[in-house]
Amino acid sequence: MNKPVIVTEETATAPVVVSDAAPGLAAKAAAAGPAYIVLAGISFSHFLNDTMQSLIASVYPILKDAYALDYAQIGMITLAFQFTASLLQPVVGHFTDKKAQPFSLAIGMGFTFFGLLLLSVAHLYPIILIAAALVGLGSAVFHPESARIARLASGGRYGFAQSVFQLGGSFGTSMGPVLAALIVVPFGQPSIAWFSSIAFLAIVILWRIGVWYKPQITTKKAAAVERHPDLPDSRRVRIALAVLVALLFSKQLYVSSLSSYYIFYLIEKFQVSTQAAQLYLFLFLAANAVGAFFGGPLGDRFGRKYVIWFSILGALPFTLALPYAGLYASAVLTVFIGLIISSATSSIIVFAQELMPHRFGMISGVFFGVAFGIGGLGAAVLGKLADHTGIAFVYHLCAFLPALGLLAVFLPKMPKHVR
Repeated sequence: MNKPVIVTEETATAPVVVSDAAPGLAAKAAAAGPAYIVLAGISFSHFLNDTMQSLIASVYPILKDAYALDYAQIGMITLAFQFTASLLQPVVGHFTDKKAQPFSLAIGMGFTFFGLLLLSVAHLYPIILIAAALVGLGSAVFHPESARIARLASGGRYGFAQSVFQLGGSFGTSMGPVLAALIVVPFGQPSIAWFSSIAFLAIVILWRIGVWYKPQITTKKAAAVERHPDLPDSRRVRIALAVLVALLFSKQLYVSSLSSYYIFYLIEKFQVSTQAAQLYLFLFLAANAVGAFFGGPLGDRFGRKYVIWFSILGALPFTLALPYAGLYASAVLTVFIGLIISSATSSIIVFAQELMPHRFGMISGVFFGVAFGIGGLGAAVLGKLADHTGIAFVYHLCAFLPALGLLAVFLPKMPKHVR
């Protein structure tokens, strides 16, 4: 494993801690502060991207009824979507570390565009799986390079930039259930095609961002930088990365249990309608979005390790209480869970990027990919478990996942100049 290197004003904000970075341009960007227009554009694109992605889980009740699917088959749809994203994101990140691709985001969004159109007309279960996989493929292309652009536009405020980027995605995720309740439930599966217009809008925005990004890339290699003595050695880096993956596992699997099956849990336990259950899910996902925004700036201010401690372990009392709560108390608890647990996302990702800034795209792809992969695999396993034990047992079991936050004690202390 390569040793970590110091993140300086000239190198950390370069578009490519990649071989084709431009230190001079990066230094000017840092001195000027965050590029708010670019951050807003990439965050809004993340909003559009994740709105379309969350639509898949939000229409599960419709697909389940229309095609007589069981929970295991529902989980396989999530796995098909998440698997392509999980498998390809590190590959895309590794490739763009070597050669940045400013217009790859717009091209990747094209896969999402065609995936939505295919899902709207799919009448066979295998076709539904293929459509979900295409949407996942678009996500695989989108996340690593867009995370790099967010960092380039950060002006040195990396946690803030990552939170702005995550805010768009989190709010997009929260909008899926609302749009499904208002549009897809009344008008049926063919109405999913209407959302392809969102994908087209995202393609236009991402193309414009690519036009801004392209001049930041030069063919000159970045100057080599010396490793700061206060940074952890390669062994500590490997341990820290393993801990961060475990923490992301606990966070993402719990979020996946709610986003994939909370609707069914509410319908089964409290006999609410599908539309009402989708609105309750929206409350959790909206709280998730708010928490994701505040986690990054808090990490910039107080240190990412402390934010990770609080956000994972702090959700434990609320997750333990959820299976025993009534309908309205459940809604309140999920809001607190979403606010607390989602604040870890930005800090975990930025912490990992700072451990290996010379492999920025690959690390971003691995961690975004792990998040997607855990969500997809976890959804499939939990669906199989729910078929045999009942959906209520799944939430009793998942309630203990935030206890893995104790592993944060093994994270190294990072030098202040890196934070």
